[in-house]
Amino acid sequence: MLWDTQHIPLVGGGLDYYPRYIANPAKLYQRLHDEVSWQQPKVTVFGRQHVTPRLLSFVGDSGLSYQYSGVSHCSEPWPECVKVVRDQLLLDTGFDFNCALLNYYRDGHDCMGYHSDNEPELGPAPCIASISVGAERDFCMKPNRPPRNTVKLRLESGSLLLMLPPTQQHWQHALPKRKGISQGRINLTFRTLI
Repeated sequence: MLWDTQHIPLVGGGLDYYPRYIANPAKLYQRLHDEVSWQQPKVTVFGRQHVTPRLLSFVGDSGLSYQYSGVSHCSEPWPECVKVVRDQLLLDTGFDFNCALLNYYRDGHDCMGYHSDNEPELGPAPCIASISVGAERDFCMKPNRPPRNTVKLRLESGSLLLMLPPTQQHWQHALPKRKGISQGRINLTFRTLI
């Protein structure tokens, strides 16, 4: 059951933020840290290869493949702790996610640049459900077209952020570097491949 919702309207989209969605975020963080097979692939950005500035894992239903930045990821089986969260999201939101991209930011140096989750296999207007556990970090958004007023949210450990359709068509999001953060953060971004 969802409670304590903050709706954030955006021009061409919107966000629903639930600061305390996960009852025991420290336990989930530790399970993800210990049980997930983390990788650090190279990606192509503006024609150049770079090591991903975070660790990641792609999990989901059998046989799924997801490609971005020149890297194709084949789904690993759902870890039980992630499957439980996925099933609860279906009950609470009605969105039936068939995969999740997991990102492990080891400290404040690990980051994610501005981008949209708008790959063709996500369909024209995807919903992305983002669960954060571990260190609080700033989540920034900016529109694709002027005026480029940014939105910044401090995502709490245990929070859920729903990026509602059609936000990905009109907005980009990022997790910038933050000095002074020595703790890790794990983010689960649930999505539906079609």
